[in-house]
Amino acid sequence: MSRLVCVSNRITLPRRTAAPGGLAVGVLAAMRDNGGLWFGWSGELSADTTAPTAITERDGVRYATIDLTQMQYDRYYKGFCNTSLWPLFHYLSDRFRYDHEWHDGYLAVNRLFAARLAPLLEPGDRIWVHDYHLIPLARELRALGVTQPIGFFLHIPFPHIEVLRLLPVAAEIIRDLTHYDLVGFQTEADERSFRAGLARVYAGDAPRVRTGAFPIGIDVDAVIAEAGAAMRTDPVKRMIGGLLGRRLMIGVDRLDYSKGLVERFSAYQRFLERNAELRRKLIYLQIAPLSRDDIQAYSQIRQALEQATGRTNGRFADTDWTPIRYLNKNFPHGTLMGFMRAAQVGIVTPLRDGMNLVAKEFVAAQDPADPGALILSSLAGAAHELDGAVIVNPYDLRGVAQAVAAAFAMPLAERQQRHAAMLAALRRRDLHAWYRGFLGAIDAARP
Repeated sequence: MSRLVCVSNRITLPRRTAAPGGLAVGVLAAMRDNGGLWFGWSGELSADTTAPTAITERDGVRYATIDLTQMQYDRYYKGFCNTSLWPLFHYLSDRFRYDHEWHDGYLAVNRLFAARLAPLLEPGDRIWVHDYHLIPLARELRALGVTQPIGFFLHIPFPHIEVLRLLPVAAEIIRDLTHYDLVGFQTEADERSFRAGLARVYAGDAPRVRTGAFPIGIDVDAVIAEAGAAMRTDPVKRMIGGLLGRRLMIGVDRLDYSKGLVERFSAYQRFLERNAELRRKLIYLQIAPLSRDDIQAYSQIRQALEQATGRTNGRFADTDWTPIRYLNKNFPHGTLMGFMRAAQVGIVTPLRDGMNLVAKEFVAAQDPADPGALILSSLAGAAHELDGAVIVNPYDLRGVAQAVAAAFAMPLAERQQRHAAMLAALRRRDLHAWYRGFLGAIDAARP
């Protein structure tokens, strides 16, 4: 079997202290199944630009990491990736900014990745590049003479060309993706957006590029087992005990403006205003671990959510009841699955999301005999698969408030029917089907 080489912006070594993101979970599953090498940034900053690539091995997977300088981090990561590409790809143009030095830094780091990765490659390798940080990497590798098949998967949405055109280097982004043997997206809508961009940039004479929709999934049985086991642990028991018999709505999101948390908190306040009879009968637990807190936009959203929590609790709380519990901390993945299993409602309302695995994990974590209801944004990729959720527009605060009321009032038989349909969808497109489908498509793309 040919070796799999995965490349991502940052290497995530397995650890128990935090819940890993969707990219890390997916890459680790593929690597453990196929073996091989995972290459990326260590997460460390160093002034020594000559430091060698660090190689470590853990659980049968080799990890190759490099450090970045402060300037590279500022221009490539904070600048172009997180202030240009991230907001634009999520259709949040009001947060989009561009600086040519950021783009220069983005290209320079991709050249660095290529230069450091190329000597580690073997003739039979399959190379799988992940996410928006590394769009130019195939072009840089080809310039160094790399001939192995290279696939690219975008974990976030791909914007329509009329949005992407706000980026001065939009045409370069499109052209860079044509250097891959396969370009994969979360949804067919994202794939169509890329195709529209190809047609616009190449004026009808676009190069042949193999593309496909490969929606990322979860390890369903692993989540079910984790959730069941977690119910016997002290953290979950304490959380349930703290409810004092009240019903629970839970949200689990990275602290990111794309997750729609400010809008969600406002919708919950509206729900409390209009459903006085349900006050004191339920609690909303929002877990939002810090994300990119050295970037101003993320500091601002943290402050906004803290203020929103204070307003809601100050207005509605009583001596023995707090309507919102808002936590900026990480929990082990199993503990989170236990929290989800204990909840009667899960709420996932991003303003835009490539997929959103939290929605899928909530479904898998539920007790099939008495499952909770899921409220899900229509602008998340997961909404294409989980049509048993209560689908909402995250900008419609009244609609979200009504969905919260409907979710808590949903009869058992309806919850069971919706849950069974969604669980079946998760099994059809689980984590293993995702990476096996993508790797099979790479093999088919290039004999």
